[in-house]
Amino acid sequence: MRQFISSRPADKKGLIKVEGKDFRYLRQVLRLRTGDMLCVRLPDGTLQNTTVCEINEENRIITLQICADTSNGSVTRGVQAGQIESEQETEGVEYWLFQYIAKPVKMEQIVRQAAECGIRYVVPVAGLYSQKQNVQAMQSGKKERIERIIREARQQSGSPVDTEVLEPVTTEQAVELWKNACTEESAAIVLWERNEKSRRLKEILSAGTKRVALAVGCEGGIGSDEVETLMQGGFIPVHFAGNILRCETAAVYGIAAVQSMLGEM
Repeated sequence: MRQFISSRPADKKGLIKVEGKDFRYLRQVLRLRTGDMLCVRLPDGTLQNTTVCEINEENRIITLQICADTSNGSVTRGVQAGQIESEQETEGVEYWLFQYIAKPVKMEQIVRQAAECGIRYVVPVAGLYSQKQNVQAMQSGKKERIERIIREARQQSGSPVDTEVLEPVTTEQAVELWKNACTEESAAIVLWERNEKSRRLKEILSAGTKRVALAVGCEGGIGSDEVETLMQGGFIPVHFAGNILRCETAAVYGIAAVQSMLGEM
């Protein structure tokens, strides 16, 4: 875990109380001890260094104290969340994923990977090849489960981005949503298994790009009429040569390709 995401703000004394399932995780999984340091992401998005100042085994409460000293090192492993945050602030790009609705287990995997990659908004899209029961599953309200998946992914990856899954929309609604959000510094891409009207990423992206939308199909892909609707809304088709990817693979593959390209500009 690279950061702990707290549902509670610090009190006036800079103390944060951790209990319930979070107590079990920090105490039994991370094996926190008094004096250990931990990177904590507060509800307002700020990242703080904290010290474990008290562990109450009887009431199952861990008390963290916000501090500035990091000389003792954090219990989090590898690259620290603060370093990740600095890199993303330098890049300053906001990412949107318009994901055509796939099977629930695949959608959960896609959401998890999107959160790990720092996607700001995941927009489920009900398309031609989205099965009715899968669309209904996204509409049935699994908000708590999705939020838990996102929280776990952010804690493991250290992402400072508060990933949010929006309500399902149609292709036409997705286009309108993006039109209202995009600016002159925006770019919109739709991954398509066909090579028709396709352009290369480096022709679409630039060093000044600050907001990117990526549309990815579900099992069966995206219908030709849907691609046409997306194109009319400013999305540009991109075809990656090689094997046809599963939808959950295509999503993270496309995100990585876009982020890598922008990182080199």
